[in-house]
Amino acid sequence: MVLYTSPFPNSFLSVLHSFSWGLIFPCYWLADRLVGSFVPTTYEKRQRADDPCYFHALCIIITTPIYLALLVASLPFALIGFLLWSPLQSARRPYIYSRLEDKNHASGATLLTEWKAAGAGKSFCFGSANVCLLPDSLARFNNVFNTQARAKEIGRRIRNGASRPQIKIYIDSPTNTSISAASFSSLVSPQGGDNTNRTVNAGIKRTTSMEYKGDNSGSNNSEDREDKGGSGEPNEGEENTCIVRINGEDNGHMSDSEIDTVNGQAHASGPAEPSLEGDAEISKTPNHKQKEGDSGSLDSYSASRESLVKVRVGDGTVDQSTVNNKLLYKASIMKKTSVRKKKHTDETFDHEISAFFPANLDFLCLQEVFDKRAAEKLKEQLHHYFEYIVYDVGVYSCHGCCSFKFVNSGLLFASRYPVMDAAYHCYPNGRGMDSLASKGALFLKVQVGSTPQDQRIVGYISCTHLQAIAGDTTVRCEQLDMLQDWLSEFRKSTSSSSTANPEELVAFDVICGDLNFDNCSSEDKLEQQHSLFTHYKDPCRIGPGEDKPWAIGTLLDPEGLYDEEVCTPDNLQKVLESEEGRKGYLVYPTSKNHSSSQKGRKASLKGNGRRIDYMLYTEEGLYLEWKVEVEEFSFITQLAGLTDHLPVAMRLMVSTGEDDP
Repeated sequence: MVLYTSPFPNSFLSVLHSFSWGLIFPCYWLADRLVGSFVPTTYEKRQRADDPCYFHALCIIITTPIYLALLVASLPFALIGFLLWSPLQSARRPYIYSRLEDKNHASGATLLTEWKAAGAGKSFCFGSANVCLLPDSLARFNNVFNTQARAKEIGRRIRNGASRPQIKIYIDSPTNTSISAASFSSLVSPQGGDNTNRTVNAGIKRTTSMEYKGDNSGSNNSEDREDKGGSGEPNEGEENTCIVRINGEDNGHMSDSEIDTVNGQAHASGPAEPSLEGDAEISKTPNHKQKEGDSGSLDSYSASRESLVKVRVGDGTVDQSTVNNKLLYKASIMKKTSVRKKKHTDETFDHEISAFFPANLDFLCLQEVFDKRAAEKLKEQLHHYFEYIVYDVGVYSCHGCCSFKFVNSGLLFASRYPVMDAAYHCYPNGRGMDSLASKGALFLKVQVGSTPQDQRIVGYISCTHLQAIAGDTTVRCEQLDMLQDWLSEFRKSTSSSSTANPEELVAFDVICGDLNFDNCSSEDKLEQQHSLFTHYKDPCRIGPGEDKPWAIGTLLDPEGLYDEEVCTPDNLQKVLESEEGRKGYLVYPTSKNHSSSQKGRKASLKGNGRRIDYMLYTEEGLYLEWKVEVEEFSFITQLAGLTDHLPVAMRLMVSTGEDDP
């Protein structure tokens, strides 16, 4: 299948489309600014409350007539442009495939080496997020604004979080039952090009996050494996894994030698390196304001003291000459209590609320990237880490769907692995406001390696966004039916294997997206019992109507986005770790017995919030001799203040069955 690298089949149509959009854009921009000036966010309301001179109201009174006059003047040109633009959409391709030609521009894509299906297996990390990149006037109804600056900052935070190497921390504390035996962090500080697993024995007091300074100049191309017993051969695909072993016999006390060892890896003070790009523009909006404790951006000017590694030093001094000062990193420590683990003995993977996107993120599925200019800015930032991106997905006008479509599907896919095939389908049954967007499903086939016998190792990823309007249960169930049918057709049409002579080995099949229903609301019972969940597994779900106790909602209460308690990734992480915090800042499943008010609610509610962003995987249709298991699941706060959804991430381990201990 040919991947489309341009929206039109020839340059003439592309030029004609650009000309027509050039005629439409002034009218579109003026209308967007005019409507946006009358839809303030809660942040703007607070700012204006401190303005005794009503300066903003005066500006609106002056600028509104000007905007109206210019809007009326631009309407004839917009009409001409629309008459040219609309028929061109019948020739438009359903997506644009972008591949980074200059690999020196990307810090993530160059880390990969081809998987040869040797060793015990390989892990793959998937992320999904609804980023609410609508035209600014529409985004304000979700209490976010400045779409263009948000797009740039979202991309920057994602690639900064994902490009950090990985560290795994194992806590051995027989006397402290509040910490499990295995904790994970998102960060490693490789020293001097040593690509083997490193172990540091120390007593470290657990905190929300850690900061490291390390040499990032070492090669990152090795593929290491961490044996669960702490020894063994490296696992293929785990890059730059640093292991820190924390013993609890001394209740966190450390000897002087241990302190020196730890400080060779971690440094608990010092300012971060200044940002190299875009700070002047981004700081104009509160969404991107760097405050003390904001770990969402790794190049912030200040570092949170609460986020530092805390060690018991006593009266001794630490020799700082061993500290490598090249780069400052931060890492989020996973927390999982042993009490919870005892209650759910069948839980086989780790889970966390993290202030960062996972290290070594392989695939990213985004929803609501509707604004085309914002999509370009986002793509430019993501290309610093992801080599392959599929964006501007969907159809416009009346082409391909039953009703007129003003915006695309909002789907965007980014990958560190090459995309072999891609297909898009538009849901024909959208209703209300959703019918104006070409919401649908994007299906992708990626190559993640090859066997010594030259058989391709591939994976399938589906990204979708379902009907959003509450009460449209039947519509969403129909869309789930279509999703399964389209995915089955896509797999059949792109498969080049036969049972007798397999040319390809399927390693995974994953579905990501905003499904707009949760697993606890009584109104969503039909979706909860859909056949999709018999073929695909939800790591956060026990069964229809019941989530696992550690799973939390992914839909934030828009009214609280700019509260001091949750406006930074670290702060939001801390709030969501407590039940009372979740009640105050997450949207909960609808119930007839409770009021719709979110702020300050103390009543007993079902679940831990509305979890409408899903990551599903299946074991059906994969290579029979391999086994797929969830290794880690994360709810991510790194986009705090930038969107009203929590991103989610899942790491899958594909076990080949070779060299198992």
